[in-house]
Amino acid sequence: MRVLLDACVLYPTVLREILMELAARDALVPLWSPRLLEEWARAAARRGARDEAIARGEIALLRAHWPGAEIVAPEGAEAALDLPDPGDRHVLAAAIAGGAGAIVTRNLRDFPRHALAPHGLRAESPDALLMALWLADEEPVEAAARAVQGRTEQVSGRAQPLRPLLKRAGLPRLGKALQDCGS
Repeated sequence: MRVLLDACVLYPTVLREILMELAARDALVPLWSPRLLEEWARAAARRGARDEAIARGEIALLRAHWPGAEIVAPEGAEAALDLPDPGDRHVLAAAIAGGAGAIVTRNLRDFPRHALAPHGLRAESPDALLMALWLADEEPVEAAARAVQGRTEQVSGRAQPLRPLLKRAGLPRLGKALQDCGS
């Protein structure tokens, strides 16, 4: 499934890394636009120059590892689109241009069903998307979550229990599901 990743799911590191782990396992095909990557960098910059530098480095790595993921919508494509916030039209334009089936975002209200359906799109929260993937095939989702948990523990130098880690990443349902299944 081709999914456009909104800036709000690219910026939290744990969430982005789980999504990219799933892409590496062929569970999804990630898409983004240069503008979405820049929104991520600007959001990181609000936390300081160091965070911006880290974000720009991570963006460079994403571009290097996923060269086909970056989508540029045709000039003027946004003008014909209608969303509650005109500032989000670029997201919809990139999703259409990239042939996405869904926009993965935390801002579901900004992408109402009636505006997306004519384009064959839907908006999905990250937790709902990952739960659907897990229900379809548990192994890649659990493996991705465990891999990111391991890296997070290595970077932080302390234990990172999976359920609280996923809850902090905005994935409470997935965290509960992985805990309840004995993972």
